[in-house]
Amino acid sequence: MILFTFMGTASYAQNSVFQISDGKKDFELRAVAELGFLGVLSNKVQFGENGTYFDYKKNGGQNVLFPVGRVSLELDIKERNTIILLYQPLTIQTQSLLTEDVVVNDLTFPANSSVDLLYNFPFYRVSYLRELLPDQERWGLAVGGSVQLRNATITFESTDGERFRTNQDVGVVPALKVRSRYDLSELLYLELEADGIYAPISYLNGSDNEVKGAILDASIRSGLKVTQDVNAFLNLRYLGGGAEGTSDDEPGPGDGYVKNWLNFITVSTGFVYKFN
Repeated sequence: MILFTFMGTASYAQNSVFQISDGKKDFELRAVAELGFLGVLSNKVQFGENGTYFDYKKNGGQNVLFPVGRVSLELDIKERNTIILLYQPLTIQTQSLLTEDVVVNDLTFPANSSVDLLYNFPFYRVSYLRELLPDQERWGLAVGGSVQLRNATITFESTDGERFRTNQDVGVVPALKVRSRYDLSELLYLELEADGIYAPISYLNGSDNEVKGAILDASIRSGLKVTQDVNAFLNLRYLGGGAEGTSDDEPGPGDGYVKNWLNFITVSTGFVYKFN
């Protein structure tokens, strides 16, 4: 099952992302929102050892752009600690005319038939960051970790309603997190941020299943301080990852084997609002 990696990013100008205000307030709360489009670099999925490794971009209608957005809340505590709560909706619905037979969990969708495809992968994430350079005026570097809750539904359905397969999964994924910023001036800044991990999932979740997986949610952001409390930004993001392995508790149909690897890119604009 796909493991994403998805993060909440806050952006501001001088003395903003990693430092509390000049008044040394104990707490500072910010809201971050962005909206843009998503492009699929690659996205392939297979259900069942004998299933088709289906290419969504080539054969599933994911060769166009899709709307995307995310929202988050960020709380600075003292001068060096930040807690982030993020929600990332991610739903792609397409319709495609198959050029060859596609097998999904022992069910064949024949060539020259049309299918409705749902690729729904919203996720929730809580993160913690610790600032390492609190005394730097223009540079910031914070490291920490994230815990992501994935909530996936992947569906194949023939348009005549005769054939249907779905795979649903909820899971908890840990990740490492890093954030850095550089103030170009009193008004302009750059930020880099990433959440990611690669590991055998069985070692992380205590399962006996031989599953491997990875996530990476990385972005570069250019921002402008509009007012004392509002920043605007332009953001380029990479979302990638996936999983491969067999689940022993899969109720069927199928043998529980899943392989899914994806590479997305998003371009978005947004704002940061600092509550007083």
